[in-house]
Amino acid sequence: MYLYQKNNSFFAQVQDGLEELGKQELSKLGATNISTVYRGMYFTADMSTLFHINYHARIITRILAPLLQFTCHDPDVLYKKAKTIEWQDFFSHHHTFCVFANVSNSKINHSQYAALRVKDAIADYFREKCNARPSVDRHSPDVYISLYIENNKAILSLDMSAGSLHRRGYRQLSGDAPMQENIAAAIIEQIEWDGSVPLYDPMCGSGTLLAEALMYYCSIPAGKLRKHYGFEVLPEFDAQVWEEIKLKADKQIRPLPKGLILGSDISRDAISMTQKNLTCLPYGDMITVSVMDFQKIHEITNQLIVCNPPYGIRLRNNQDLGDFYKALGDFLKQRCKGSIAYIYVGNREMIKHVGLKSSFKIPLKNGGLDGRLVKYELY
Repeated sequence: MYLYQKNNSFFAQVQDGLEELGKQELSKLGATNISTVYRGMYFTADMSTLFHINYHARIITRILAPLLQFTCHDPDVLYKKAKTIEWQDFFSHHHTFCVFANVSNSKINHSQYAALRVKDAIADYFREKCNARPSVDRHSPDVYISLYIENNKAILSLDMSAGSLHRRGYRQLSGDAPMQENIAAAIIEQIEWDGSVPLYDPMCGSGTLLAEALMYYCSIPAGKLRKHYGFEVLPEFDAQVWEEIKLKADKQIRPLPKGLILGSDISRDAISMTQKNLTCLPYGDMITVSVMDFQKIHEITNQLIVCNPPYGIRLRNNQDLGDFYKALGDFLKQRCKGSIAYIYVGNREMIKHVGLKSSFKIPLKNGGLDGRLVKYELY
């Protein structure tokens, strides 16, 4: 019996700083006994709930099903323990697989070598069992295997999500330094937009915030476009239950009223990318987007503004970044009266250049950026 089978216990990974939002999301989706640790949560769920969580999770990045936990001080022990798992319980030599490893504070201190030892163990297991071995595919494997070693304690798990859940599938095109989908979802979650006023992104880039707002308002499952999940290899997988969960969720998708979500960007290429990406989603064609420099917008009144402005990496011209944020502050103050603005500032030094008093500043990391989500109430 594997670890996850003993008490229906799983692990949800989440990006650093999103632990509390991830915990709230898990609770809403039916998980119980949630225990928060760094970059994740342990929780319990039956199979039906596990399917439901994977299909709907917007903040969580992946769900792991622990198979085996053991003390591990050297690569040979790692190899021998990995080989004891009956891998044929989950996949055959006809499938592809990949091992992703993370190690810290342990005698085994090289993650790629640790992953290689597990890969060798799996290959040798199949070679001895059926005189053939599955192929490795690092880009799109049938089975994702996770290895985590900390303080010489190792956990081998199956990835129930088959890759990071932040990859929704709608992002066909993107510009430089796009915001991750789960970060955009966290922003939409925290601004508490209920659709009572229009939402406008005046620097929409490739449209990630617009897409996440669309999915949030229309109740489009985050996994709507995903073709494959890791839990499909579990012995307990029930295809009929899975189809019923998807069908029930998809029936709850509601239309998007025209004019409720809008976006613009100074770049014509960005708008083309946004339109391409939005067409992948139900009701994406109901979002109004246009080519427009935000400084030339006449007004945005009594709306909710949310955007991810350039923070240095994406600024393509020679305009001083401080001047850019000052111009943004002037625009908000002079032409956005009655609106509320939520600005994600990747470069925290730029907040002072906006020149407006903020209602709150929430720490929010996006990739390597330790940014802030800043709220401005524009009376």
